[in-house]
Amino acid sequence: SRAVESQSEGQCAPVDSLWRRYSEFELLRNYLSVTYPHIVVPPLPEKRADFVWHKLSADNMDPDFVERRRIGLENFLLRVASHPVLCQDKIFYSFLTQEGGWKEMVNETGFQLKADSRLKALNATFRVKNPDKRFTELKHYSDELQSVISHLLRVRARVADRLYGVYKVHGNYGRVFSEWSAIEKEMGDGLQSAGHHMDVYAASIDDILEEEEHYADQLKEYLFYAEALRAVCRKHELMQYDLEMAAQDLTSKKQQCEELATGTVRTFSLKGMTSKLFGQETPEQREAKIKILEEQIQEGEEQLKSKNLEGRDFVKSAWADIERFKEQKNHDLKEALISYAVMQISMCKKGIQVWTNAKECFSKM
Repeated sequence: SRAVESQSEGQCAPVDSLWRRYSEFELLRNYLSVTYPHIVVPPLPEKRADFVWHKLSADNMDPDFVERRRIGLENFLLRVASHPVLCQDKIFYSFLTQEGGWKEMVNETGFQLKADSRLKALNATFRVKNPDKRFTELKHYSDELQSVISHLLRVRARVADRLYGVYKVHGNYGRVFSEWSAIEKEMGDGLQSAGHHMDVYAASIDDILEEEEHYADQLKEYLFYAEALRAVCRKHELMQYDLEMAAQDLTSKKQQCEELATGTVRTFSLKGMTSKLFGQETPEQREAKIKILEEQIQEGEEQLKSKNLEGRDFVKSAWADIERFKEQKNHDLKEALISYAVMQISMCKKGIQVWTNAKECFSKM
């Protein structure tokens, strides 16, 4: 890492090189996701290769895969560093500059206590009565984005397999022409030259497919971004669920207070049956209960007001970040797909040139 601002005299320069394991990147991302629930936190690259064409190693210790993952992790850091909010986080700065004790520093923030359980999130999904239409649509959008990119990656893997086969056929042409040239006197030089063009073309496949994997990794980033979008939707559902539960609890307490004050019971309850069987409460007992309920109602109203305000702030911040993400996604995917198309055109031109050269070799025989 490199400090942009120069250090003042007397200040220690931050560490410019340190080691981080993949698990530490995971810890950093989990911390950011919990601490900034309204932000679409950039995803990490895959830990194990997925959507690979069958000739490529799926081993997560394969040097080429490890290098691509290193590039992906660097891209994750650049995404966080370029985010207007995440770049200012002190834990992120420590991740880049602090050699030891970083994990302890993260755990001291207590972020894991704030993490919502999967069961609670699932419960909220099914029990929210008035879900925000925009977040429901965003969830469908993220599902569709993931589905489309998954399909695109599978098709690309199949095309890569076929492409590999085509190049290997040219390798066979090269071998046949070279062997044939050895037994021909007049046509030998022409066959040898044509075979050389075929061999060079066949040998270029490894670099081409490595470049293809680079474009596939760019698509995979947005495959994993889909889950980051869903995480924001889940956080909103949890807030909405808590808000609805608080409103329900407040309504219930107001009803109890009214029933105690008027002495009428609107709905069937075990408490109502007990009072009928064993006698009514004394006025003093009822007054004491009403006083407690009134305090709880006041506290509940303040809590509901606070949750409403928190919910509005969340929606405002989340939607601003989602719009920023969509703009970034449109730019990145457009650039990646155009570059991929340019690469395919370049490959086709190279193939045409090989056969044009071979034709000239044959014409001279």
